[in-house]
Amino acid sequence: MPEDSIAHIDFEALKQKAISAPVVEHIYTADPSAHVFNGKIYIYPSHDIDAGDAFDDLGSHFAMEDYHVLSMETPDGKATDHGVALHVTDVPWASKQMWAPDANEKNGKYYLFFPAKDKQEVFRIGVAVSESPAGPFVPQVNPIADSFSIDPAVFKDGDGSYYMYFGGIWGGQLQRWRKGTFEASQPESPFAHLPLDNEPALCAKVAKLTDDLLEFAETPKDVMIVDENGKALLQGDNNRRFFEASWMHKYNGRYYFSYSTGDTHFICYAIGDNPYGPFTYKGVVLNPVVGWTTHHSITEYNGEWYLFYHDSSLSKGVTHLRSVKVAKLQHNTDGTIQTLDPYVQ
Repeated sequence: MPEDSIAHIDFEALKQKAISAPVVEHIYTADPSAHVFNGKIYIYPSHDIDAGDAFDDLGSHFAMEDYHVLSMETPDGKATDHGVALHVTDVPWASKQMWAPDANEKNGKYYLFFPAKDKQEVFRIGVAVSESPAGPFVPQVNPIADSFSIDPAVFKDGDGSYYMYFGGIWGGQLQRWRKGTFEASQPESPFAHLPLDNEPALCAKVAKLTDDLLEFAETPKDVMIVDENGKALLQGDNNRRFFEASWMHKYNGRYYFSYSTGDTHFICYAIGDNPYGPFTYKGVVLNPVVGWTTHHSITEYNGEWYLFYHDSSLSKGVTHLRSVKVAKLQHNTDGTIQTLDPYVQ
């Protein structure tokens, strides 16, 4: 929802209309990546802290310096905050802005995948490891080689392969890697290096991970989202094109790539036949929430599907500090997803 709309919202009325309540209220959490490990739901969110800076399109107003892990016995149960799982001061290569993370499990070990700016103010993606899904996590000394941008999402396929989807435009810097190396611009602008509106939109990257989940096993490839005619979505199609917040889930043997449209505030999805795509655009998962950003995950628990997302209703829009929420998600018989409205009309 646009910045200038926040001041006119009746937040008490909005609370009554919301389809779900914040999972925790003692801290601000956002960008939830939810997984089921050992029969319990674990949520890996970012941690919103107001930096005291003016709101901008680069995210400078968020002083996101650590990660907390939340767990729930059931989607409608009470959430437990397991405390700080990783702090930026623990990461040798990182300087600031620990944005949206993800996690996964292999052979009894748990891996936290996270973006942060390095000492040169370039976003990289790191990995930290723990014996427990709740952490604490011990980071690798260096980020993943040749990693860049933000919003890692790691999907485990049925054959035991793991794939990382990542990338975000504007403050996420994806557009600054179009030529294969980081393009600096002074002063920094989120609109520099973007394609023209009539050109194919930038999209996420995907790469299979090595067996130890610590590096890319291949050069990252472009994810392609196409329309019903098989044509790539264009940059100017900002109600459908990718902006950030990749997620992958599998339903009835098909691959569902979902993502945020960013400045138009939709969570959309596209369906493909393999982890690399192409993915055909199918529709909207979640309509806009209160707050500038939208970011999500989709997870199965006991045969039911759930959408984890965030909004800024708890903070009443102040600096867009966000809170994680969860709602049940329905797939139709044809495989499409029923669109959720975050507030009852």
